Amino acid sequence: QRAMHAPARKAAGGGGRGPVASALLLLAVGVFAFLISYSVLAMVLRGGGNGGGGTTGVGTGARDPVVRMPEWMRAAGGARGQRRPFHVALTATDAPYSRWQCRVMYFWYKRMQARPEGADMGGFTRVLHSGKPDGLMDEIPTFVVSPLPAGKDRGYIVLNRPWAFVQWLQQAKIEEEYILMAEPDHIFVKPLPNLAFDNDPAAFPFFYITPSEHEKIIRKYYPEERGPITNVDPIGNSPVIIKKTLLEKIAPTWMNVSLQMKEDQETDKAFGWVLEMYAYAVASALHGVQHILRKDFMIQPPFDKKLDNTFIIHFTYGCDYTLKGVLTYGKIGEWRFDKRSYQDRPPPRNLTLPPPGVPESVVRLAANKLENYATSLL
Repeated sequence: QRAMHAPARKAAGGGGRGPVASALLLLAVGVFAFLISYSVLAMVLRGGGNGGGGTTGVGTGARDPVVRMPEWMRAAGGARGQRRPFHVALTATDAPYSRWQCRVMYFWYKRMQARPEGADMGGFTRVLHSGKPDGLMDEIPTFVVSPLPAGKDRGYIVLNRPWAFVQWLQQAKIEEEYILMAEPDHIFVKPLPNLAFDNDPAAFPFFYITPSEHEKIIRKYYPEERGPITNVDPIGNSPVIIKKTLLEKIAPTWMNVSLQMKEDQETDKAFGWVLEMYAYAVASALHGVQHILRKDFMIQPPFDKKLDNTFIIHFTYGCDYTLKGVLTYGKIGEWRFDKRSYQDRPPPRNLTLPPPGVPESVVRLAANKLENYATSLL
């Protein structure tokens, strides 16, 4: 009987080893387990091993975290310091109102492109949709395209914009991989880098483009089965930096949706002069494209008062002030700058500077270094 229970006693007593030996054995096992865990953890943090996809060496100064960064962010980080040029394109007519704005815009494009930080600012094209050359052909790089057939724009000349881009993209040789869609009433105030990342274009969010507030209308062109209304960005086509290959897909849809919206009385009434902007946002969503929204892309005086770190001033609104610097929006001020005052001629060579108290954005717009200096060439 004692012999029968001997193995059990041996197992329980460690084969004759005393308490000290057992404690030492447990300690050794614990230390060994710690060393294995530390080695595995260190290898992961260094990006070692191929199982997680990271192959970055320790000496490179870069590593993947346990949760891998998105591919677009990885590419953007790797692209720092590399030139990613975009082609600047704006649509225009041969009317005096359009011509003087294009000259000012092109002047400041060249100024900012010439700076060291302007490396991403590539070529420039004025896409002229009047159907025939005009007097600026030798001054501004221009590509002439056809306007819509007579009566097709229904008096809304902006409908020519998507049609102009369709023709330009199909017929012109564009070397840059990216395109900045701009407008004549944009003034560059500092060099613009490429804000897009691969297939993620960059756009300015407009406070007055509100797809969610017009969901019933938007659903006529972007049905529920295509996705939530939030897929439609609060943007227009300009300013937008986008890959040329993406724009080549979006532009024909943008044109067709614009025409459909204009033909629909409910849509036309609801969207008015921003109809073509909504059409671009819808067309992008139909192609599964959403934009990086950059509020620093541009400012719109007089509502945006500070320059901050913006790249573009959009002078679409009239700026009217009393001589005490009080805004009189909707009423002609004692001091004013409104592009619509110059429908048939350029602004004067020496605009009067704004009175004290006017926001810096308006001062910058009218200052000698900007509007006055450029229009002195006209």
